[in-house]
Amino acid sequence: MRLQPGRTLKRGIDVVLALVGLLTLVPVMVAVALLIRWRLGGPVLFRQRRTGMGGRQFRVLKFRTMTDRRDARGELLPDHRRLTRLGRLLRRLSLDEIPQLINVLRGDMSVVGPRPLLPKYDTWYTATERRRFDVRPGITGLAQIAGRNTVGWGTRLSLDVEYVDRWSLWLDAVIIVRTIRVVFAREGAVADQRALMSDLDEERAEALTDELLLDAEGRKLLRAC
Repeated sequence: MRLQPGRTLKRGIDVVLALVGLLTLVPVMVAVALLIRWRLGGPVLFRQRRTGMGGRQFRVLKFRTMTDRRDARGELLPDHRRLTRLGRLLRRLSLDEIPQLINVLRGDMSVVGPRPLLPKYDTWYTATERRRFDVRPGITGLAQIAGRNTVGWGTRLSLDVEYVDRWSLWLDAVIIVRTIRVVFAREGAVADQRALMSDLDEERAEALTDELLLDAEGRKLLRAC
């Protein structure tokens, strides 16, 4: 695979970029943390399990954007009902992603790579799509400069595999530069992704059910002939 010879160099660049990013963004991080503490209380950071390189799980870090509101049964309300006005703003500006620079320093993530997704999706990838786990997940990637949250699952996962196949330091540089433009232009920025599409597992489970129903109907028609 073309990625292997440059993996050490890529890792070194990741560490440098993450350190520079964290030091540069200290005032922004402090301001965001204070706003979250004031509006939502603690904790300031949100931690969630994601699947990374080699299928290993890690805890991704983000600034908190939702409340912990629960229903009468004590279960968390849907995301769109817990997402706050401040949280929507942080997501649109991509400020909630800044703590992931810490994940980069830890070695969980890279600056550029396929976005880390929820473990519940792991069983729904095709064999080809699972190649996204050949590299560290990234803060940004091909899918993020192609439309971010507005890109459908099929296209998004296809772009992840394309990144693995086409990887080079030049490609990473291009993605970083285009990401800066996309973030400042707020292109494809959606606070609540579920307002546009279902989760991957739900979408593929529904497609599988439809396929099975069509297959059953087809067998019925054959028997009737």
